[in-house]
Order: sequence, then structure tokens, then C-alpha cells
Amino acid sequence: MEKRLSRWQILKIIRQHGKLSEERHPLLTQNKVAKIFGYVMIAFTVFYLMFFAFILAMIANESRKYTAAEVMFGIIPFVILIDFFSRFALQQTPAQLIKPYVLLPIDRYVCIDCFLFNSVTSLGNLVWMAMFVPFAIMSIVFVEGFWAAIAFLLAAYLVILINSQWYLLSRTLINRSFYWWGLPLAVFALMAIPLFISGKCSFKTFFETYATIGEGAAHWSPLVFGGLLALLALLLFINRRVQSICVYDELSKNEVTKIKHVSQLQQFDRFGEVGEYLKIEVKSIMRNKNIRKGFISATILIVVFSLLIAFTDVYGKGMSLFLVVYNFAIFGAIILNRVMCYEGNYIDCLMVRKENIISLLKAKYFIYSSLLVLPLLLMLPIVFTGKFSLLALLAVMALTAGPVHAAFLYMAIFNKQTMPLNTKFIGKGSMENNFLQIGIQMAAFTLPLLLMWTLPLLLGETLGYLIVMAIGIAVIALHRYWIRDIYRRLMNRRYENLESLRASR
Repeated sequence: MEKRLSRWQILKIIRQHGKLSEERHPLLTQNKVAKIFGYVMIAFTVFYLMFFAFILAMIANESRKYTAAEVMFGIIPFVILIDFFSRFALQQTPAQLIKPYVLLPIDRYVCIDCFLFNSVTSLGNLVWMAMFVPFAIMSIVFVEGFWAAIAFLLAAYLVILINSQWYLLSRTLINRSFYWWGLPLAVFALMAIPLFISGKCSFKTFFETYATIGEGAAHWSPLVFGGLLALLALLLFINRRVQSICVYDELSKNEVTKIKHVSQLQQFDRFGEVGEYLKIEVKSIMRNKNIRKGFISATILIVVFSLLIAFTDVYGKGMSLFLVVYNFAIFGAIILNRVMCYEGNYIDCLMVRKENIISLLKAKYFIYSSLLVLPLLLMLPIVFTGKFSLLALLAVMALTAGPVHAAFLYMAIFNKQTMPLNTKFIGKGSMENNFLQIGIQMAAFTLPLLLMWTLPLLLGETLGYLIVMAIGIAVIALHRYWIRDIYRRLMNRRYENLESLRASR
């Protein structure tokens, strides 16, 4: 009689398979460097959180009206908001290794349960403890006692776990459709209702509403802990269902694609071979789900930030300059920075003819440089209102089309992980681990910002902007040479890159 494995044993085996998969990945060395870079960033985050804990502890110790737990939970909505949106920047929804187990005689939810278990037990959920633990030691242990501090920490940790599952649910739904952005926005709007309970905007009412939860948590209130545990269980249950539906729909390709008209894009024929790759790039944006979503995300961000700069006076000159630089660089940062990652799906075809890659790189460069006209047009109102000069916008545009896009295209040499064109939840390449991509993205925002800030300050605005524009135009004029240099370097590494791109499909 065969012995059946328990669910817990199956979960342990799947976790072990995941660890072995990471160890055997062709990008293991690169991933280790990425992890080291991530650990450094976490160290800085922990330092800042401990600093904030010290400040909040001083406020709580001086307060005569509110206890320390009330002070922290009074601002917990802001912690939730920061944690939620920082996860979008720092944490992706990882691929679920479900394909190898579909045909096995195991419950279809086992892989989903393993995925949720990993998300709950992730060490990333402990980062906020760098603020909560020092705060509890400095303000709760010696005032309300050790067990009150333990209760406070447990409640705070449950809040972070709830937020992690809330992020996972929101990110999954948003990956399916951008309309699901309405769900988190609606929930955060509901959380802000205490601001207006008294008929006018009152932060005191808002603070005291959530402070009540903190006071109950410090005294082991069954209502508080029961509510938090029930909410966590509810989110886990909903996530289990949603993840199962999304994964199995994608696994079975349960989608109907209707093509009413196939455009030949004949206007690109005049550009010869480069024109054919221009057609491929445009059709990839139109037809491939992941590229299309990246393009739409970039467009929405450009529109939103352009409106913020043009029609609000909240931002100072420094922040406005950052948003201007960000608006021009966003297309490259989201899509162009991943050059060769999507092409890894058909890299063998690109290697059939000599110098095909040169035509591909030129096509990408022309497409994304021409798209810079969109943020330029959207930000013209700030020229009319006198917030920025037209010369400044043109300088940032030239700098982006020149050095910034050149730096993104140089990533073709180092990008060795294939990213899926359509699958989001089960693709092997759904998770990006290239630390160079992160570094290039950071440099794409900081270096133009430094040039646009320092040169006009030292040389005067007109001369400074003209020099910045000249730098950009010079790199644009030399694009044939540095694109050929990218091609030459890529060919020197082609066998290493081909092996990794094929293995990560």
C-alpha cells in the first residue's frame, strides 16, 4: 500500500525544489551580487527606521495625553500606505513554479498554499520591526511593562502581514487589468474617512480613531487581535482563490484573442531593415501583454506627473526638476532598460543574420527617442506658466535621448534573463534580479538631475542649459558608433548570453 505524503511534507518538498532551482540558475552569480546590493539597501532602510523610532519615542515619552502604543497606531495608516507603495518599487509578485506539478496527483491548491506561505514568512515583513522594536523598548517596556510591549509588537507585525497580503492581492489584480487600481485607491479612501467625521478635515479625530486600536492592542484586547487575525485569514482565503484563478487561467491560456485588423505598418518600409524591426517593436507594444502594460504604465505616470507639475504649487523647484527628468526617462527606465530580455524569447532568430542586432538596437533607439515628444508636449503648460523655460525642457530631452538612452541600450550586453512576453504568474523570467538594471535606473535619474542643477547654478541658466543640450546632441549624433560598439561587445559574449537566455525561458 502506497504511503501518501501529507500537505506539510509536500510544502517542504516544493520549497526545497525552489531553493534548488535558484542554486542551479545560470544567473546565480549575478543574483548573488543583486542580493548583496539588496542587503546594503535594507541596511540603510533599517538605519532610517531606527532613527524614526527614536524620534517617535521622544514624542511618546513627552506626551501626557496619549500612551506610546496610541502614538504609534495613530500614525499606522501612514506606515501602511508607505509599506504598500514601497512594495511596488521593491517587491515583485514572484513567478509560481506550478507547471512541473500540474500533472501530479496532488491537490491543485498545494502550490498556491506554498506560495502564500512563503509570502507570509518572508523576512522582508520583518523590516518594519526595525522601527517597532526600538520604539517599544524606549517607550513601552519601562512604562507599561514587558507584556504590553510584546502585545504591541505582535499587533504591529500582524498589521504588516495583513498589508503584505493586501499588496499581493492588489498587485495580482492590477497585473490582470489596470482598472483594478480603483480597488486599493477605494480602500485607502475608506481608511481616510475619520479625517472628515467631524464635518471638517480633522487630523486629531483621525489620529485618535486609530490610536484606540493601539491602546487595545497593548492591553491584549480580544476584539483587536481577533479582528486582525480575522482580516489576515480573510485576505489569505481571498488570495488563495484569486491566485488559483489567475495562475490556472494563464496556465491553460484561457484567453480569447480577437484581431479585427492586422496593420502592415507600411510607413516604416522606407527605412529598410531597420524599418522591419520598427514594425516588430510597435507590434510588440500592441500585442504582447507585459510590454503593453509597461508602455501603458509609463504613459500614465507621464500624464499624472505632468499634471502635478503644471497645475499644483506643492512642489518646489528641486522636486519639479526631478519630476521633469523622471518624465523624460520613464519610457527608457521601464522598457528600454530591459533590452534583450524580451528578445530572449526569439534570440535564435535574431542570430541568423550578421548585424541583425544592430538594426534591432537602432529601431529601439529611434522608437523610444521619438516617444520623448509626448512628455515634451504634456509639459508645455509649465513653460506657459513660467515654471520652466522651453530651453530647460529641450536640454533634458536631448540629455535623455543621448546619454540616458545610450546607457539603457548598453544593458543589451549584460541582460541575460529572458522575460516572458505574456505570462505573468508562471513564467520563469517573471522576476528580475539584474542589479545593473537597478544601478542604471538610479543613474538615469540622478546624473541628469545633477547636470541640470549644477551647470545652470555655476554658469547661468542659459549657458548651463545650452551645454547640457550640447552633450545630449553630441551623443545622439554619434549613435551609429556607440550602437556598433554595443553590438561588438555583445558578440564577444554571445555564447554566454545565449546559454543564459535559453535557460531562463
